[in-house]
Amino acid sequence: MSLHPTLQPYADAWTHSIDAISELVSPLVEGEWNRRTPCPGWSVRDVVSHVIGMECEMLGDPRPIHTLPRDLYHVTNEQQRYTEMQVDVRRHHTAPEMTSELEYTVIRRNRQLRNETREPRAIIRGLHGQETALEDAMRNRAFDVWVHEQDLRTALGRPGNLDSPGAHITRDVLLDRLPKAVAKDAGAPRSSAIVFDVHGPLEFLRTIRVDINGRGTLETSPALGPAASFSLDWETYFRLACGRVTPEAASDRIKAEGDPGLTAAILRHFAVTP
Repeated sequence: MSLHPTLQPYADAWTHSIDAISELVSPLVEGEWNRRTPCPGWSVRDVVSHVIGMECEMLGDPRPIHTLPRDLYHVTNEQQRYTEMQVDVRRHHTAPEMTSELEYTVIRRNRQLRNETREPRAIIRGLHGQETALEDAMRNRAFDVWVHEQDLRTALGRPGNLDSPGAHITRDVLLDRLPKAVAKDAGAPRSSAIVFDVHGPLEFLRTIRVDINGRGTLETSPALGPAASFSLDWETYFRLACGRVTPEAASDRIKAEGDPGLTAAILRHFAVTP
């Protein structure tokens, strides 16, 4: 393997999730591809189309020339329009077309990863046409594919892999984005601490400390007398953070303590994915 050791965990997590997706969708009959997923506005077919499209962009394939319909309620900004293009262009593809394109794309991406010799901080043309470090791009693909694997598992009633390699990367990606959500977006008080106690297949305790300047930092140590604390299971945590469920719909699975206005604001800004 020529892949840099720093990149190998992301490649392994991506492979684990993409193989799981292939296994989930390969036996589906035509009607099952239309099942609704927790990803707003997307069916099973749409989620798989998105995965195929993003992997094609990692391969450097040209983007499809396609005009989006005007009645897609879930598309509200340019970033979503960019993402939706790869989805909408495949909306009328049959089940065999979907599975064969997925299989072919995975083969090509595996070959690309086997031949990857660049350093982790090498700058590549990433998604949305933006330049990014190779390491960041691979980390984001491992994260994205695992979350969409979970979308498909929910839609198809096939739970699993909540503690897989992709789950651990997803945890770290979401935690990296938590300080901004708590300190800046939710406006947690300065010189305060907010504690998150997560249980289930992945267990972790994290504290967001907000300094005198209003900046949040992530810590692993517990806090005495936090301004707010949250206890919830891992599945609820990532679904909230990825915008797959609202705080109201998950309220019976969240134990929140502290100032009600603050806890409500944090939960309102908890979704950290675009």
